[in-house]
Amino acid sequence: MIRILRGLAHKYFSDEEAVILFLLILAGVVFVILFGSMLAPAIASIIIAFILQGLVTKLSKMGVPELVAIIGVFFVFLGVLIGFLFGLLPLIWTQVTSLAGEAPRIFREMQSYLEVLPQQYPTLISMEGINTIYNQVTTEAGRMTQWLVSFSLASIPDLVALLIYMVLVPILVFFFLKDRQVLLASMSRMLPSQRPMMVRIWNEVNLQCANYVRGKAVEILIVGGVTYVSFKLLGMPYAALLSLMVGLSVVIPYIGAAVVTLPVAMIALFAFGWGSEFIWVMVAYGIIQALDGNVLVPVLFSEVNNLHPVAIIVAVLFFGGIWGLWGVFFAIPLATMLKAIFAAWPVKEGHSAETKEP
Repeated sequence: MIRILRGLAHKYFSDEEAVILFLLILAGVVFVILFGSMLAPAIASIIIAFILQGLVTKLSKMGVPELVAIIGVFFVFLGVLIGFLFGLLPLIWTQVTSLAGEAPRIFREMQSYLEVLPQQYPTLISMEGINTIYNQVTTEAGRMTQWLVSFSLASIPDLVALLIYMVLVPILVFFFLKDRQVLLASMSRMLPSQRPMMVRIWNEVNLQCANYVRGKAVEILIVGGVTYVSFKLLGMPYAALLSLMVGLSVVIPYIGAAVVTLPVAMIALFAFGWGSEFIWVMVAYGIIQALDGNVLVPVLFSEVNNLHPVAIIVAVLFFGGIWGLWGVFFAIPLATMLKAIFAAWPVKEGHSAETKEP
């Protein structure tokens, strides 16, 4: 066992830089686990600034002065944020509360649909099983409705914290963009003066994660926007809420699309019944998903090494288990970053003298 450990250490940690980088990554993970919730606005601001930096770089290459590009991009971000807070968010909240009010009627209709199944498929489905499923669903829906009713009073501290975040995050984003070089130079002074391996890994991680994160931001906007327009034209209720869910579902490939299909199909079914309108909604939704997977994703992520579906599922389970919802949301960028680090990590071929057989 000792010989095996020595061989692994010689293969992956024979370079002093590799040891320092490993310790820095380990310290960073521990720091985020311990203080991540406390520093959530700063972490969110770094991610947003990371996304916006690509647009700043493009404008600078077009001849726009860097400070002018930063101010312009920042005001675009500020406009999108204000539009979301005062335009889209109240609409989504109105539709959520409306859907909660419609829940009793939806469950009555669902019960009528379910009661027919044991008669049509007596060997596969029993009435006892249908009643058990229905009772569980109605219980969870009742809890959700009760939470929505008490939300305005019970969540006042959270709303105050959210308002503080809405002030802090734009300020931090602006300074991360404006003083990016200064901050990176300050951090680099804590690293070894000669660090070719770290520079190579940083360039690989920056390329992969930057393309992925910025591509996902564009994909969310396109998929959510097209879904909203399509559902509105087809007369689909709760179009804003469903389009937001469909847009965010692209963050988790395969799993997100599978999960969000159920509420889309259920609301379309209860709104239109088994008719042509229901079919048109599902056909439009299927076309959007097909174009996203076969056209939009290859265009946006042509420079990103795609993760295997098994790696995506494992990353969602692992990071979701550590950080909950935020871990699920950032599971794929974190997995992409780890893949980029492993791809650029120095591996020394051969065996050390201690690991060779006598």
